[in-house]
Amino acid sequence: MRSGKELLIASNQYAGEQRLKSWWHFVSTLALAATLLTVACLDLPLPVCVASSLLASLVLVRLFIIYHDYMHGAILGDSRIAGGILRFYGLLVLSPPQIWKHSHDDHHKHNSRKLGPTLGTFPVMSTADYAEASRRQRFMYAVTRHPITILMGYITIFFWEMTLLAFITKPKEHYDGAVSIVLHVSVAIALSFVSWQALILGMLLPMSIITCMGSYLFYAQHNFPGMKRRHGNEWDHVYAALNSSSFMQMSSVMHWFTGNIGYHHVHHLNAKIPFYRLPEAMAGLQELQSPEVTTLFPLDIVRCLRLKLWDPADDRLLTFREAARGR
Repeated sequence: MRSGKELLIASNQYAGEQRLKSWWHFVSTLALAATLLTVACLDLPLPVCVASSLLASLVLVRLFIIYHDYMHGAILGDSRIAGGILRFYGLLVLSPPQIWKHSHDDHHKHNSRKLGPTLGTFPVMSTADYAEASRRQRFMYAVTRHPITILMGYITIFFWEMTLLAFITKPKEHYDGAVSIVLHVSVAIALSFVSWQALILGMLLPMSIITCMGSYLFYAQHNFPGMKRRHGNEWDHVYAALNSSSFMQMSSVMHWFTGNIGYHHVHHLNAKIPFYRLPEAMAGLQELQSPEVTTLFPLDIVRCLRLKLWDPADDRLLTFREAARGR
């Protein structure tokens, strides 16, 4: 088994972009999303429109992963056309490029490294810090990790935290938060003039689904049974990738819709690996083949959502109930 640095170097063989494949995934996903959203807005039988809207939502999740990979510099990095379209998409879905890159790069740099409020991820408190926290601090912490906050990610995480709050906090640095809100609201108003169906099925329903899915996937891939954390000088990039990031087991269809983001431990090892090569990297590197696994089955979702506090003594995440009774 290779050491951390050796494994990181070995992963570079999968970091090369296959240009034609990148363009194919980008163009085909964009075209499919546009087609399905158009059908959802047409004067067709309502079940057809609803089904098309739901399917479009899943395709838009895939398009977001393509945007995510572009922002990492893994694909299409020198293309002005792809960059312009994907940055516009980021603004439209309340993930402004400048804000998103700043927070997401920080997340990769400090994956499970710090406790308390952290940039670009869900906060984690230790059992000791929680015991000393005020009632207000405990309440706000519980709210940030509550399932309703994730379910309502459209408002709580993307509209408020990712755009509006970021802009209010640093208006000069995060001006694209304001641009994103103005664009998003303008498109919503324009669609309302077309029809209420266009507004609901062409925008509000897909946005509700992709933001909820995005919020949960991001949460569960770093808050799952068996995850490990290391802090301060004990922290190591490769250790964090393999032990603080999960492999989310899904069907091949769901892996397609989610752009292989379930191979999250591989992605955190080397963010330059294009999403379509993550399975290849996992299959080719023995050290990546025994990750901590979670799924989208309801029981696993509940298990992840119940985890709240980090216990250094037990070296694991606890539920509030476990922490209250001293494990």
